Amino acid sequence: MSIDRITTGTERSIIENMLDHNRAALIDTAQGLSEADARRRLVTSLTTPISLIKHAAAAERIWFQRLWAGLDESECDGYSNRDEGTFAVADDESLADVITEFERASQRSREIASRFGLDDTTEMPREGVVSMRWTLLAMIQEFARHAGHGDILREQIDQPERRTEETP
Repeated sequence: MSIDRITTGTERSIIENMLDHNRAALIDTAQGLSEADARRRLVTSLTTPISLIKHAAAAERIWFQRLWAGLDESECDGYSNRDEGTFAVADDESLADVITEFERASQRSREIASRFGLDDTTEMPREGVVSMRWTLLAMIQEFARHAGHGDILREQIDQPERRTEETP
């Protein structure tokens, strides 16, 4: 997925574009993988290409649907009790399903965010009072970090012959 970069314009358009760019970058790290490769565990944590996207969908729901829109868990699309910070993916969820879930949650986040100004604030349980600007920037940071994780995993999956037991 390719998102054209915006480098000039309003602060809001630049922030939203950068967030969308990082959303797309995260999806790109898993595009074209087999179901087995998407679930391949190459690190000790639950971090896999598919779980990174699942986690990102949960972050979208938690930050925008739950906290900014004030929706009950039952009103959030795709919400499950796994949302609270886990990377768990059910056996019956395909990579395509998880990508669709993330795209749907991202679209809903865009719609919710559009109702608020950058300086509007809400109370977050862990962070205290935060602005919409802060939330959008936090999501940019979150998804950029996870896209980086996904890039490393993808490199390991695509080029297994380059993996060695040697230490630098």
